[in-house]
Amino acid sequence: MSRRFQTAGPCRPGIDYMIPALSRLPEVPGLVDQEGYFVVHAPRQTGKTTTLQALADELTARGRYAAVLFSCEVGRVARDDYGRAARGVLQVIREAAEDALPPQLRPQPWPDAPDETLLGTALRAWAQACPRPLVLFFDEIDALQGQSLLSVLSQLRNGYRGRPSQFPASVALCGLRDVRDYKAAAGGDPSRLGTSSPFNIKLESLRLGDFTPDKVAELYGQHTADTGQEFTPAAVARAYELTAGQPWLVNALAREIVVKLAVPASAPITIDHLEQAKERLILARATHLDSLAARLAEPRVRRIVQPLLAGDLIQLDPYDDDLTYTRDLGLIAPKNPVRIANPIYREVIVRVLTSQVEANVVADPRSFVRSDGRFDFQMLLREFAEFWIEHGDVLTSTEHYHEVAPQLVLMGFLQRVVNGGGYVEREYGVGAGRIDLLVRWPYTDQGGKRRWQREALELKVWHPGKANPLRQGLTQLDRYLDHIGLDAGTLILFDRRPGAADITERTQFDTVTTPTGRAVTLLRA
Repeated sequence: MSRRFQTAGPCRPGIDYMIPALSRLPEVPGLVDQEGYFVVHAPRQTGKTTTLQALADELTARGRYAAVLFSCEVGRVARDDYGRAARGVLQVIREAAEDALPPQLRPQPWPDAPDETLLGTALRAWAQACPRPLVLFFDEIDALQGQSLLSVLSQLRNGYRGRPSQFPASVALCGLRDVRDYKAAAGGDPSRLGTSSPFNIKLESLRLGDFTPDKVAELYGQHTADTGQEFTPAAVARAYELTAGQPWLVNALAREIVVKLAVPASAPITIDHLEQAKERLILARATHLDSLAARLAEPRVRRIVQPLLAGDLIQLDPYDDDLTYTRDLGLIAPKNPVRIANPIYREVIVRVLTSQVEANVVADPRSFVRSDGRFDFQMLLREFAEFWIEHGDVLTSTEHYHEVAPQLVLMGFLQRVVNGGGYVEREYGVGAGRIDLLVRWPYTDQGGKRRWQREALELKVWHPGKANPLRQGLTQLDRYLDHIGLDAGTLILFDRRPGAADITERTQFDTVTTPTGRAVTLLRA
């Protein structure tokens, strides 16, 4: 039986396609050899547990260490009851050791101790009795909260000086967040960088990165080796483009194609299959995507995502940790410039935020398809203008992402109408105050050849106290049209000034000329 693409839980060697662990965290063996206490953090479902389990198994197999990976998830329900949390974690450690280690390396019955020192006393006794240095991977460490987390970190810090003969030689704390956020879970200010950490003995903080293009090709190549079914080079490149290498997304796209679309093994997997899989994933809102979307309501996340969607500059206090927090969640790319992590997340975020709008659009998407199969874009603009006049004030006043509310109304309407057969691609000009949209609609020409109709829009907002952005918008639209190779486009200018005309009066169409001489449609709204 061939292996499979895993999207639910850790991968298993020989059963699931997977990337070798050492290639993903090559620093770990060296940190263990240095008797280091370190942090491994990564967003959800990036292969963290899979990678750490493989590393623990490999360290033990080399014959030098007794390495165990275990989850602290059991301590979540204990909250501030640190004694209960410690007993739960110790029970999980014992079970993990029984599964992973030979009898001579397993712990003896834990000694009795007060709740305050229960974990440290047990680990000390195990380290003293074990013939090899102990290496412990505390997975899901951020499941512990408040006094329970503080107690665990304090006991590890207290025993640190006794390593390797009197305490574990090396410890890795593994979770969603970097160590700077442990102070928040332990009761500190969650948004400030300037306070001390309760785990100041860490040697290094490692972020488990996304797949590189070569790793995506390697993973998909395993499927080809097992089944003979090829991912075309263009499909592999498109998979990386859509996911930016996010491991769950890379696996989910492939699984959607192989299992759900059931592309025959005799047929190669193409870009078209990737596009279909992407749409299905977004519409299905799998658990992974839904859990990320739920974060959008958090004020810390909104302070970063809202200006990104609006194309505005992100203005942060130098001591503000919101950007790092949002990066640790995986919503924002790990490196500058600040941007949504990948096109699929970008699409999911917009669809979540525009769901209220879509629910209020009663226009039939089929009515926008002309007899020749092309999309009636001018009809879409007219219908949106009518929708905006009727519902714009209400929808923008109830939108939680208030600063980008008009743009979300337009994108929600567009998504509802175009989603029947086309695609909407989005670009956010950070610091430029614009959103660029490209509508792609497939149709068949008279010769029977498949073609793509493309329509470009630029969204701008006239904010209170600011100059009219029309001239800037036309210049930016020129550049966008040059970039995508189109001769015409549409500029939509939302007027949010308190003294602006009534929405019925100000919503009107015009034809204007860009600096390079293009005649483009202007919708003032």
